Amino acid sequence: MLSINLLGTTRGRAVYDPWRAQIRTGLRRLPRHQLRLLRWLAPPVGDFPDFLTPARAAFGLEEGIEAVLATPRARLRRELAVLTGVPAEARALMAGGSQALSELGEALRGYHRAVLVPYWSRMQALVDSERAVRARAVLDHGCDGLLAALGPTMRWRPPVLEVDYHLERDIVLAGRGLVMVPSAFCWRRPVTLIDPTLPPVLVYPLPRTPAWWITPGSPPHPQALGNLLGPTRAACLRVIEGGCTTGELARRTGVTPPTASQHATTLREAGLTTSTRLRNTILHTLTPLGTALLRTNSTRMLASQNDGDGTAH
Repeated sequence: MLSINLLGTTRGRAVYDPWRAQIRTGLRRLPRHQLRLLRWLAPPVGDFPDFLTPARAAFGLEEGIEAVLATPRARLRRELAVLTGVPAEARALMAGGSQALSELGEALRGYHRAVLVPYWSRMQALVDSERAVRARAVLDHGCDGLLAALGPTMRWRPPVLEVDYHLERDIVLAGRGLVMVPSAFCWRRPVTLIDPTLPPVLVYPLPRTPAWWITPGSPPHPQALGNLLGPTRAACLRVIEGGCTTGELARRTGVTPPTASQHATTLREAGLTTSTRLRNTILHTLTPLGTALLRTNSTRMLASQNDGDGTAH
C-alpha cells in the first residue's frame, strides 16, 4: 500500500525515482481499471483503509489477500468512507460485491507481481539487516536500548514513545504490545492504523540508500563471485549467518581485522551479505542469496557423505 501511495507523488526523488523508472514497464502491463482502483485505495495524500493491511499478511501474500477479501461488509463500507472521489471501478467494492472483491484480489496479485517481486530479495535483505540491528540492541541494552535507538523520528521518553506524525494522537497500548514493521516504502515519518481498537502497529522507515532497489543478484563488480572461492571466505559466510561485527568476524575465523574487513567487503559486493552501521561498528548479515548459497552448500555436503545405499554418516 505504501508503494502505491508513492507512485502518485515526487516524494523522495533521490531514493525512489530509480525505482519508479524501473517499474514503468510492469505497470503498463496491468489493466488500467485495476491500477486506478489501487491508486484510489492508497492515495498519495491522506489515510487509506486499515483492512488493506491485515495482520495475517505476515504469513504471506495469499494469506493477506484472503484476509482482505474476507472483510465484513460493514467494516468495508465504514473504512472506505475515509476516501474521496469514488471512481466507477470502486462503486461495486463499496457495496461489498463478491465480484468486486475478487477483482481487488487480482489487482493486488498483479501489482505485487509486476512492481514488488523484482525487488523482493533486496527488500528482504534490508529487513533482515534491520532486524539483526534491533535484536542486537535488545540483547546488549534491553528494551530501553532498543526504543532509545529508534531515532530520529522516534524518541523514547519512558513510558512514552514519541513519534513524528502528521497529526496529534495518543495510542494507549494497555498491555497489548506494539508490532513494529520496518518498510522500504515508508517515507520520513512512521505511520500507524486509523482504528485505535486494532492491535497496535507502527510502520517506520527502513534505512536505505538511493541504490536500495538494486537486487543482490546483480552485483556491481563482475569479478566478485569469482573472488569468493576459498575456505576462509566460506567460513566468514557461515559466521555472518548469525549476524556479527567485523571484529567478531575476525575473532571467530582467526584472521586479522583488516583481513576480515576485506572478506566482508567481497561478500557484500557479491550480493551475499549486507552491512549496516551500528553506532561505531558495522554489523554484517546475510542476504536471501547468501542464505540460499549456504543451504545449497549444506545439502551438497550431506549428499557427499551418503553411502551407495543412501545412508548418511
